[in-house]
Amino acid sequence: MQARALGDRLRQERDRLQLTQDELGQLGGVNRNSQGKYEKGERNPDSVYLEAVAAAGVDVLYVLTGKRQPLEEVALAPDEQEVVTYYRGMSDVSKDAVRRMTFALAAQDGALDSGKA
Repeated sequence: MQARALGDRLRQERDRLQLTQDELGQLGGVNRNSQGKYEKGERNPDSVYLEAVAAAGVDVLYVLTGKRQPLEEVALAPDEQEVVTYYRGMSDVSKDAVRRMTFALAAQDGALDSGKA
C-alpha cells in the first residue's frame, strides 16, 4: 500500500465530508497530529481508526484501494443512480453548483421543512 496515495485519498474523503483534520481525527479516535500524518503518508491508519471513520461516512474501500464503494442496487432507484454517476464525473466547481441548486430546489419544494429530505 502506497502511504502517500492512501493519505491523499483520505484527505479527499475528509474534504468530501467537509470535516477538518481535528474533526475526522476525533471521529477516528486520534488527535489532529496523527490525522495529519495519515494524510501526508507518514503513518498508516490502523483497523480501529478505519472502522471508526467508515461509520462516519468515509469510503474506506476508496481510501485503501482507490476504488469507490459500489452503491447497493437496492439503496438507490435507477434515476438516483444516474444522477450519482453524472455527479461523480463532474469538476469540483460543478459539484458545488449542483449542491447549491439541489438545496434551493429542496427548500422551494418544502423538503427541508417537512422531513422529506
